[in-house]
Amino acid sequence: MQQPWTLPWLCALLLGLMGFLVSGSDFQHHKYEDMVRALFAVQSECPYITRIYSIGHSVEGRHLYVLEFSDNPGIHEALEPEFKYVGNMHGNEVVGRELLIKLSQFLCEEYRARNQRIMRLIHDTRIHILPSMNPDGYEVAARQGPEFNGYLVGRGNAREIDLNRDFPDLNALMYYYEKTKGRNHHLPLPDNWEHQVQPETLAVIKWMQNYNFILSANLHGGAVVANYPFDKSRDGRVRGRTTYSATPDDKIFRKLARTYSYAHGWMHKGWNCGDYFDEGITNGASWYSLSKGMQDFNYLYTNCFEITLELSCDKFPPASALPREWLGNREALVSYLEQVHHGIKGMVYDENNNPISKAEISVAGINHDVTAVDGDYFRLLLPGTYTVTASAPGYLPFTSTVTVGPAEAIQVGFCLYADTATEGTETWDQGRHRHQLDTEQREYGSPNLRTTKL
Repeated sequence: MQQPWTLPWLCALLLGLMGFLVSGSDFQHHKYEDMVRALFAVQSECPYITRIYSIGHSVEGRHLYVLEFSDNPGIHEALEPEFKYVGNMHGNEVVGRELLIKLSQFLCEEYRARNQRIMRLIHDTRIHILPSMNPDGYEVAARQGPEFNGYLVGRGNAREIDLNRDFPDLNALMYYYEKTKGRNHHLPLPDNWEHQVQPETLAVIKWMQNYNFILSANLHGGAVVANYPFDKSRDGRVRGRTTYSATPDDKIFRKLARTYSYAHGWMHKGWNCGDYFDEGITNGASWYSLSKGMQDFNYLYTNCFEITLELSCDKFPPASALPREWLGNREALVSYLEQVHHGIKGMVYDENNNPISKAEISVAGINHDVTAVDGDYFRLLLPGTYTVTASAPGYLPFTSTVTVGPAEAIQVGFCLYADTATEGTETWDQGRHRHQLDTEQREYGSPNLRTTKL
């Protein structure tokens, strides 16, 4: 019996029909100079929606180049979320590197072809693509080539340090705070941390500090599965036992992982590379415990939700295998990117209409807050009704109830009043009512309209 078409495959087919033809000649392995030329070629073809910038250098001095897509490159626009893809963190895991180069070309081509889905994505999102976090390790692996590449050759950087074991260990601090009811978001970095990490890791952390990323994926190889936090187990290592380590946002992480898996050509089937993962997804610690990893660091230090995508059984396949990998991942890469537009977002102002930076947005029942940066905030949420509170030092907190649907983000704005109680002022109830009306009128133009889809 013929299998019915599924939505991800229909979307993939439509993208293919609207896109360019894929042929083996379109694909190659890009050494560093080739990769740089390819990125600058995209920027030249689409100069008004792209920008190239470097976040730092590798041990051997190679630039860590990022290609940005936006309708206003180089500018953060209020209420427009920031997204990032990171590839080639392990130098010998090259499929992600090639997919991100191809994705960059694809976004440019489809934008020029006036593909409405891609145009809307670029107009409404600031997209950052780092094809290679570890260009030095790649060059080591590439010298051996696809046919002879070993499992570990070129995995680390030029100092043979595994970059996915190089971030400050915020899990240990968070697990301690869990026992003492301390915070579990935007955790502080250890003293002298800049001298404890590799140049590539330092560059990526500085990158995270400079951009308010909301959603991210880190592309790896050696398996086919969507891996989500936490990577580090709460329990000590016990041979033969794995322990699921859930984040407070476990449900949304599972949904994000499934989004990629089911849009992928075969990840969701579960059986790949001799392993089985139900629905093609796994909690990181349930698979194996990993300390100082990048995806956990994103969640505990920034507003960013990141998952790790293992995309190929063969870490360094021949170029002839790349067209199949692209066709298998193309729709998944776009569908996952679109997930940054779910949940709630909005502005946080004071009573004088000034944006409040570093205001915290908390959701009842989910013990993990996000912060506003330059006044705007973004909070990924599943469909449902939530009680949301905005707070900031020196201001009275304000709480609102919002219903999130399955479509695009709901806009919820807040106006916080200074916490200055004086005699003869309005009562608390009067102030709260005025506060509510001001907030609704500021965001929606009418006190009767509480939320609106964008």
